[in-house]
Amino acid sequence: MLRYLTAGESHGPQLTAIVEGMPAGLKLSEELVSRDLARRQEGYGRGGRMKIERDEVQILSGVRWGETIGSPVTLAVRNRDWVNWEEKMSPHERHRDEKIRVTRSRPGHADLPGAMKYDQRDVRNILERSSARETAVRVAVGSVARAFLAAFGIEVSGFVVELGGIKAERNGLSLERMKDMAAKSELFTFDPAAEELMKRFIDGARDAGDTVGGSVEIIASGVPVGLGSHVQWDRKLDARLALAVMSIQAIKGVEIGLGFDAARRPGSQVHDEIYYDSTRVARGESTGFFRKTNNAGGVEGGISNGEEIVIRAAMKPIPTLYKPLQSVDMVTKEPFEATVERSDCCAVPAAAVVAESVVAVEIANAFLEKFGGDSMAEVRRNYESYREYLQAF
Repeated sequence: MLRYLTAGESHGPQLTAIVEGMPAGLKLSEELVSRDLARRQEGYGRGGRMKIERDEVQILSGVRWGETIGSPVTLAVRNRDWVNWEEKMSPHERHRDEKIRVTRSRPGHADLPGAMKYDQRDVRNILERSSARETAVRVAVGSVARAFLAAFGIEVSGFVVELGGIKAERNGLSLERMKDMAAKSELFTFDPAAEELMKRFIDGARDAGDTVGGSVEIIASGVPVGLGSHVQWDRKLDARLALAVMSIQAIKGVEIGLGFDAARRPGSQVHDEIYYDSTRVARGESTGFFRKTNNAGGVEGGISNGEEIVIRAAMKPIPTLYKPLQSVDMVTKEPFEATVERSDCCAVPAAAVVAESVVAVEIANAFLEKFGGDSMAEVRRNYESYREYLQAF
């Protein structure tokens, strides 16, 4: 079982993750993980903090001489801005300063419900942990999972497919071509015409003191048949993927395959017909069964069916605006205009990278449940044996 925990605050000294269950023998480096961290900080519409942080990871345990050794992997992402917050976020009683208490909750954040739940009169104790800054270390965890999946030919790619109502059109592009185009795009999209319109929309929102949301699509290719299970609700692969993606800050909706559009169509236009081609096995495919359409998004009955896994997520606009919304002070109960805690106008491209990461973790977890072992060599033996079984099915 692959599992992880994260810890740390937005303006604390660092963000930390402990990853347990990664087999020994996986090649892993700080440079590999830091590349994904850099991708998370890119994207048109980001604010000034991205220039302050320049995230890099430190691997503090579980890796020796460039390979995992089977023990928990500890990842740390330093907050470079900590130097300005050492006393404000200090763990020591001697640094307590009631004058810097934050009592004004921002609409759209966890501030007020979190303060009420945890009996806090300073919402900084809530906003520091609920901040999307936490996703930096989740991207680091996802990078470890992606390295594991890559060893078995599985890739996870993310794209911005809609922003401000402007949709990117695939127009028959192959997945490889989509990845190439998105890698060159400031918005991580594959439609240059739509990208220009999206940029103009972001510029207009920024000028108006507003923010922008959108949708991202994650595609996992090379996933074998049989990950997940139909036998219990919490073993269904699509349910676990939806939970992981929905846990990302600001995500308000998740769909797999056709998603909500399946509710608008008759069954004849929803379900994927099944075909068989014996030559597929001869070409190296793991099975001769296939589907010409993928409306199910690669998962049927909670089990991966061998097609690409396709997930989309809707991200709401960032709730902190330069044209502040109205709120009420927790202590005085007086109305006020919400304060500004960050300056991003649009973080949808970053959401694509974070969503890639959490999807990679869930697929890696399901893969290890199916083909588990204590070393990469053992997992590979189990996987290859399963492939041989599928080819003969």
